Amino acid sequence: MWELCKRGKSDYFTLDNCMLNRDLTAQHFNHTSVNIMFWTSLFLTVSGCMFPGHHWGEWNDSQLLPTIQKLMKGYNRYLRPNFNEGPVEIGMSLDIASIDAISEINMDYTATIFLRQRWRDSRLVFPGNESVSVDGRLVSLLWIPDTFIPDSKRSFLHDVTVENRLIRIFSNGTVLYALRITATIACNMDLTKYPMDRQVCTLQLESWGYNLQDVVFYWTRGNDSVKGLDTLRLAQYSVESYYTTVSEAVYETGQYPKLVLHFALRRNVLFFILETYVPSTLLVVLSWVSFWISQSSVPARTCIGVTTVLTMTTLMMGARTSLPNANCFIKAIDVYLGICFTFIFGALLEYACAHFCTMQHQTIEDLHRDLLREFNESNGNGSIPMVRSSQPNQSVEIGSTAEEPLDQSVKSDAKSDTGSNDKTPGKGCGLSSVKDASRRAASVFVVENPHNIDRHARTVFPLAFLFVNILYWLYYLFL
Repeated sequence: MWELCKRGKSDYFTLDNCMLNRDLTAQHFNHTSVNIMFWTSLFLTVSGCMFPGHHWGEWNDSQLLPTIQKLMKGYNRYLRPNFNEGPVEIGMSLDIASIDAISEINMDYTATIFLRQRWRDSRLVFPGNESVSVDGRLVSLLWIPDTFIPDSKRSFLHDVTVENRLIRIFSNGTVLYALRITATIACNMDLTKYPMDRQVCTLQLESWGYNLQDVVFYWTRGNDSVKGLDTLRLAQYSVESYYTTVSEAVYETGQYPKLVLHFALRRNVLFFILETYVPSTLLVVLSWVSFWISQSSVPARTCIGVTTVLTMTTLMMGARTSLPNANCFIKAIDVYLGICFTFIFGALLEYACAHFCTMQHQTIEDLHRDLLREFNESNGNGSIPMVRSSQPNQSVEIGSTAEEPLDQSVKSDAKSDTGSNDKTPGKGCGLSSVKDASRRAASVFVVENPHNIDRHARTVFPLAFLFVNILYWLYYLFL
């Protein structure tokens, strides 16, 4: 039966029959004999059943059996290669298949990578120049490095349809071990310039139990050991640059080898300009429309001011939903939204001030009209009406007939004040200076024409907003 299998008679005896025959024969041997026969049947199957009549190098099938027996004789998978002879050099290379998600809230990213490790095991040297690819499930029979990702939060090995492992043994004893894994890896982010930010994330590979005296890690081709980042397409980011480094991880238990992949991600700001910056800018411009509406239209101007303030508040809350709620980050988008909210709220306050001055000015004009009417009515009998004004700095001109007694009264008051000042010079000077200062301070807030407030606001608000925008974009884009 075994000879028929070796000759390629797969029509009558399948590989399962051959393996069954091997298993029945191996029941009389110990654990070492089982391993030897397993490798023997594997190579015989490859050379006999799958490739009948094929010869490896210059040795035939009759020479293969003792070679594999010698190869696995005394092999201990619990001992690393070059035991008591020096560290094992392990070369690494990566293929970045995809970066599925980058989370600012959790400060991590999820990536699917192909990790390839190469090392030389002198116990697996066999004649010839060929390489043998064996089933990945045979990894339990070989020694493999204990490589792990220290910053990984969650990770798993793909197992559809079988575990995605590859083991390839070369004739010089070099072992290639590749696997496909998906890991969620932590990435410390600086979000102060969000969304004009640039994040530098890392992918670290370390040895769990073997220190620098046991294993040494190195990149097989330097920066060219990493593939896939150049052609990677992400939703919000673009890969700006990447490079590899070799370092050491120092722990309490010793120094361990470490390889680090650094890659820089630049966020695409166009999405945020269309979603946040343009709407907030238009809301600010919309708040300026009230400057061209008459001050007497109280419902219209109030409605515009309140609506823009509420809309801006909603926009600010929506922009913060996808960001971490951390007080340590004052993000660039928060600064801009705060600027826009300040200008919108300032436009609402501008109308409140203008309306207050208008009502105050109308009260004074009504007082003037009442005074002139009473003066005209009393002009016939020569009496002067006594009117008290609520404005201390407001002067009222009544007529030429009333100016003379007023001037005389002012002169008499001045003389009396002079006499009193001569008696008490210190108190008079201090009191008069305080009164003059208070009058000058009050005159600053007196608006002769309230409509000028809107005229000045039409120029001051746009120019101030433009100036603040120039400073904002210069700082966050170039500094």
